[in-house]
Amino acid sequence: MTKNITKLAIFKKKEIRKTIHNDEWWFVINDVISALTDSKDPAQYFKRIKLRDNELNNLIEKGGVQFVPPLRLPIETTRGIQNIFCWNTEGIFRLIQSIPSPKAEPFKRWLAKVGYERIQEIEDPELATKRTRALYKAKGYSDDWIEKRMRGVAIREELTDEWGKRGIKEHVEYSILTAEISKATFGITPKEYKELKNLKRENLRDHMTDLELIFSMLGERATTEITQTNDSVGFDTLKNDAKDGGKIAGDAKKALELKTGKKVSTDNNFLEQVEKQKRINDSDK
Repeated sequence: MTKNITKLAIFKKKEIRKTIHNDEWWFVINDVISALTDSKDPAQYFKRIKLRDNELNNLIEKGGVQFVPPLRLPIETTRGIQNIFCWNTEGIFRLIQSIPSPKAEPFKRWLAKVGYERIQEIEDPELATKRTRALYKAKGYSDDWIEKRMRGVAIREELTDEWGKRGIKEHVEYSILTAEISKATFGITPKEYKELKNLKRENLRDHMTDLELIFSMLGERATTEITQTNDSVGFDTLKNDAKDGGKIAGDAKKALELKTGKKVSTDNNFLEQVEKQKRINDSDK
């Protein structure tokens, strides 16, 4: 099974979720509309566009010679994985023709660049990793943190690949297994963790501290090792493995907290750190 993994793209400081489908980027339509219009209700804006543009509406409903219609693809949201309308690069180009916005032209150039980068990444997968590192660096993350984050991505992908080979097909099952590891490691689910850090659509792990990343990696790597050792197959068995792997990380976390007297899980997030640094810099001017 090809898993849809949600990534974030940034246009003019606006986050646009995208996912890979059939080896190309598909973008969340409502995110594109929000980036171009600043609309507080992009879903209603999308409905109005279709009402006034019959040609676009027909493409959305039926597709066309050069266009495939939008698809509901699994996207990470604050309520877990949900199927949300996305469109590929050609479709988004057609959509923005119906959006009167001074941002349309720079968005077209940005979109073309993102699409071209995907072609490059297919030919040379290492480019995707380099671009991810560069993006984190531009946001202000330290080299040490970036190294842990990238290692965590590799460990996570190894685990989900293992789950896929052992009978996990539905996105909700991946979410449940991940939640089991998180509960055993940190005592809370990823959704509860995001609430603790006051996050909405942002990626939770992008806002974890070094120690939070380390224990996340330990829980997932331990789960992979247990699953391979047990040669587990099927959701229920893999769920037990997830609990066991998470417990290993959870026990290690508790031991560290007991020794240091400090909690590993915190409500700190990178966004707040950036804003705090901005205030400090502004006060120094």
